[in-house]
Amino acid sequence: MTTFNDELKALAQLREAQQGKWDNINPEHAARMRVQNRFQTGLDIARYTAGIMREDMAAYDADSSQYTQSLGCWHGFIGQQKMISIKKHFGTTKRSYLYLSGWMVAALRSEFGPLPDQSMHEKTTVPDLIEELYTFLRQADAWELNHLFRDLDEAKQAGDQPKADEVMAKIDGFETHVVPIIADIDAGFGNAEATYLLAKKMIEAGACCIQIENQVSDEKQCGHQAGKVTVPHEDFIAKINAVRYAFLELGVNDGVIVARTDSLGAGLTQKIAVTHEPGDLGDQYNSFLDGDEIASASDINNGDVVIKQNGKLVKPKRLASGLYEFKPNTGEDRVVLDCITSLQNGADLLWIETEKPHVGQIAGMVNRIREVCPDAKLVYNNSPSFNWTLNFRQQVFDAWKQEGKDVSAYDRDQLMSAEYDDTELGRLADEWTRNFQRDAAREAGIFHHLITLPTYHTAALSTDTLAKGYFGDEGMLAYVAGVQRKEIREGIATVKHQDMAGSNIGDDHKEFFHGEAALKAGGKDNTMNQFG
Repeated sequence: MTTFNDELKALAQLREAQQGKWDNINPEHAARMRVQNRFQTGLDIARYTAGIMREDMAAYDADSSQYTQSLGCWHGFIGQQKMISIKKHFGTTKRSYLYLSGWMVAALRSEFGPLPDQSMHEKTTVPDLIEELYTFLRQADAWELNHLFRDLDEAKQAGDQPKADEVMAKIDGFETHVVPIIADIDAGFGNAEATYLLAKKMIEAGACCIQIENQVSDEKQCGHQAGKVTVPHEDFIAKINAVRYAFLELGVNDGVIVARTDSLGAGLTQKIAVTHEPGDLGDQYNSFLDGDEIASASDINNGDVVIKQNGKLVKPKRLASGLYEFKPNTGEDRVVLDCITSLQNGADLLWIETEKPHVGQIAGMVNRIREVCPDAKLVYNNSPSFNWTLNFRQQVFDAWKQEGKDVSAYDRDQLMSAEYDDTELGRLADEWTRNFQRDAAREAGIFHHLITLPTYHTAALSTDTLAKGYFGDEGMLAYVAGVQRKEIREGIATVKHQDMAGSNIGDDHKEFFHGEAALKAGGKDNTMNQFG
């Protein structure tokens, strides 16, 4: 990577070549600005972060403890603060990504207002949010480096060369806040051409990883709602192809595609697959259709559809909506076929949408997939749609019961009750929850753990807490004790909100541009000085 001194030398030579016309330009200032703005375009970001994901995938294949994580972020500021926090607490952003949730785009970013997760929001809001997230992450880079450059100036002015060398090493070894985003393209927002066009916009905005699901785009439902309708494999493969072509056209050769299957909870299909011979992909898809065997032509009514299934003529069950039903209890088999087919046709990672967070259930499907595709690995939704407390308490209850342990002190249907919080069962369930990601990464092939919409919930919870106190008896103390005092004591950068928004960067630029005539905001009268 180019160092600050490399940039300084190059810019000094460039100024010299102008024969005096650029004498007002300080090469050191220009070099600082370059270092603070490492990524010039979204494609620069997509290519850089795709490389990170590929390295992380290889590291996970070698050691399952090297799994990756993300939180869903619905605004650039939320994503920025998340990455600043991770870097502050853990000293690195390695294996930490961002997730862009279609659910949160629909609920929070549509110009139509809050919408359900049914692909009704404007498709351009997705690339717009990707661009916004990376704008804020790049600003976090500029913000942190600006503080380092100010520290460098102070060390030089004080004649402290060892301190100056220490700061310069931090500048040259700076770790960016720019990390991979796994971006939700829903079911592709139309046909394969529409998917390709939107994928290009997402990649140009910086996305190195696109997640696409096998639902019908115009009937798309949230993964944790009923009424999901899947498409035949050939239709889904066409969209995987469309995304891959978009990556290749834009020069992101190692872009990552996550193929999501909703088949576990989807009991319907819009179309009967095209099949040419027994056992081909279309025939396998159609073998799951529920229907009635036809004994004679008199069994066929006007408008009925007839297919050949396992050598027999069958009339698939068709709803008034025109949709066809799958056979009961075929969800897992369809998931396995979906996943194998996706990996064999260009997908890099899998997403299996489940109805509960259960390591054994996920592992059962992944092990079957790995019989055909040994390197199969998952992106998994640690969804807020699950009642995690109840699920894990019931899992412990069921395990104890199977072991023959006395569970008479517990009511399985009421395990959410606070009365179980400090019980042996409650504590063990919390421990299973704590270890879920580690266990699932090791036993169920989960490379990436994400929570789709956590910051939707944290925003609601923190706002409720503040509103309850501020508009109640606590008054201003609700903010001071509940927010500001905690910000100060926990070292959260936003306590100096002017600085976080770029005031100090702007002051430095004013000095670059105007010299001693600069009118700066960060003088002795700035109230931010109260925070040290």
